[in-house]
Amino acid sequence: MSKAAVMVGQNQPLVIREDIEVEAPHANEVKVRMGASGVCHSDLSMLNGTMFAMPPIVLGHEGAGVVEEIGEGVTTVKVGDHVVISWVPQCGTCFFCERDQGYLCENAMAALASGGLLDGTPRMTSDGKPLMQMAASGTFSEVSIVPESGVVKFDDDVDMRVAALIGCGVLTGTGAAMNTANIRKGDTIAVIGCGGVGLNVIQGARIAGAGEIIAIDMNETKLQMAKEFGATASVNAAQGDPVAQVMEMTAGRGADVAFEVIGLGSTIEQTIGMTRRGGQSILVGVPKMDVMVTLPAFLGLVLSEKTIKGCWYGSSNVQKDVPKLVKLYKSGELKLDELISRTIALEEVNEAFDAMETGEVARSVIKY
Repeated sequence: MSKAAVMVGQNQPLVIREDIEVEAPHANEVKVRMGASGVCHSDLSMLNGTMFAMPPIVLGHEGAGVVEEIGEGVTTVKVGDHVVISWVPQCGTCFFCERDQGYLCENAMAALASGGLLDGTPRMTSDGKPLMQMAASGTFSEVSIVPESGVVKFDDDVDMRVAALIGCGVLTGTGAAMNTANIRKGDTIAVIGCGGVGLNVIQGARIAGAGEIIAIDMNETKLQMAKEFGATASVNAAQGDPVAQVMEMTAGRGADVAFEVIGLGSTIEQTIGMTRRGGQSILVGVPKMDVMVTLPAFLGLVLSEKTIKGCWYGSSNVQKDVPKLVKLYKSGELKLDELISRTIALEEVNEAFDAMETGEVARSVIKY
């Protein structure tokens, strides 16, 4: 039996169940005993209906653990290996994977939509009934079954809590700056939203060689934290129009690259508005399905020649980028310990959601 935090309905507290039956891994799957799981905003997005969910479902997709059992055909990891969970298990053979766009993997997207693994079915039951898994992961469980392509081995001298964060927030944020965007040395960067992912955008931009990095948020605590991660200036959006403030700070031109890391129509429009002519607007935050943005085609796009680009999972190749980020962490260039605001037990996951909504934390991490 395993213990897990289960979503039983929209906008309802997660329920801790201790009767979880976990199957043996099928072919090309691995059983992972979780060491830690970050509590990510995307978990909250499933709970509040921003993202589609099929309850009952084990939430959690940002995790790390130890391989406990392997299925037939598994060759890349063995029992005892420490692994980061990737919630986009990149198959390596579909149209997108063959074009080095594994973050758009067709098989991974199908699993994300189904609530199961790559074959569309889950490996967990509770009270004898099927229990779905968020993003082919389900890291809010002591034990989970994930696709072989959804794990990446890491050095066992790295803290599980730190490694867990790499699986989503760090890959997404740093990847937005280092993969999705084209940041040139000395560029001026603006980042709207300084939560866990936004902080990683900031440090990704720093590592990529940005000159000035402007952090934008309505929470002064988050703005102060942003400076620890590399922000050189800040704008409190609660104290005036952030677009006007960024324009004033950039001689009226705007930022070379601006990132939106919230997912609201208003902040998406602000991001595009503060991007200079010829610059890049990178949309990282996950908006609700009905959010629409309207732009003047000539003045806003053609004449200004702005590039507006979506970012999914930091445009990451997980098998290459996870080891790269671990190396940057070990060298001191990438801050990960500082992202952990609090370490909690699985039973405290609902309190972690409350803290997230109030803006109190960068990341709460469940330690198993």
